[in-house]
Amino acid sequence: MTIALRPNEMPRGMSRDVPRQMPEPVPVHDAQVLTDGGQQARIVLDGKVYLLRITRAGKLILTK
Repeated sequence: MTIALRPNEMPRGMSRDVPRQMPEPVPVHDAQVLTDGGQQARIVLDGKVYLLRITRAGKLILTK
């Protein structure tokens, strides 16, 4: 179903006066930096240690 709106018309239930919240930016981490140029890094979350590995194909694997 397509609803045709006239110019400057908002769909029902939407208002221009309501400010939209911008999402928080997601941090970006370079896997090469995390592994210090190697193939593995240990990552700790809530006291549990995880292993991050970079495969020969350049894929990432995270295991407990």
